[in-house]
Amino acid sequence: MSATGEVTAGRPGRGRRVILWRHGQTAWNVERRFQGSTDVELTGTGVAQARRAAQLLLHLRPDAIVASDLARAANTAAELSVLTGLEVTLEEGLRETYAGLWQGLTHEEIIARHGDEYAAWKRGEPVRRGGGELETEVADRAAPVVLRHAEKLPEDGTLVVVSHGGTIRTTIGRLLGLEPHSWESLGGLTNCCWSVLGEGARGWRLLEHNAGTLPEPVLGDDD
Repeated sequence: MSATGEVTAGRPGRGRRVILWRHGQTAWNVERRFQGSTDVELTGTGVAQARRAAQLLLHLRPDAIVASDLARAANTAAELSVLTGLEVTLEEGLRETYAGLWQGLTHEEIIARHGDEYAAWKRGEPVRRGGGELETEVADRAAPVVLRHAEKLPEDGTLVVVSHGGTIRTTIGRLLGLEPHSWESLGGLTNCCWSVLGEGARGWRLLEHNAGTLPEPVLGDDD
C-alpha cells in the first residue's frame, strides 16, 4: 500500500532508497509463537512468498542486499540474490528483538503469564519483554547497520534490508525521528512485505509501508 505513489518500477527517483523487507512465513508465525532471536526456518509457503516478492523487488533494481543472519531472513534474502547476482551481507545487528521468557510462547500464553508486562508494552512504556531487549536497544543496534550500508550506495541507489517485523518497525521509527512511545503507531508487516524509506531534504521519509500484497493478517512478534 503506497502512501505517496512515488516508488515505481525502475529507479525509484531522486535520492537513495532503503527497502526494509520482512522475511517469509515460518511455522511459529502461523502458530503465533513469539520468535524473537530464536532461529526458525521458513515454511514451504515462506519460501514461495520470498520467491514471489523477489520477482517484484527485482524491478526496483537494488544495488546492495543486507540481511539478518537468522535463517528465515537470510534465506529470504537469498531468493533476491539469485535474481540480481548481488551477494548478501549478513548482519547480527539486524536480528529480531531478544525477548527472553517470551520466546516460544503463543500470543495467548504471553498474555496469560505476562499480562501486565504485555499491557505496559502496548501502552508504549519501555519494557524488557521476557527480560530481553528494550525496543530502543534494538533500534540502537539495527539503525546504524542500515545507515552504514545506505551510505555506501551510489546516488539514487537502492538498498534492500531483509529483517524482522519488530526490528523493522523500530528501525523505521528511529530513522524517521519518531519518539519511541509512538513506534507502535506503525502497523506490523505481513510476511514478505516491505516498507520503503526515501532520502529527502530533511532526512528519511516513509514512502511505502506493508507493500507487496493485498491486506492480510499480520502474523508475527509485533502484533
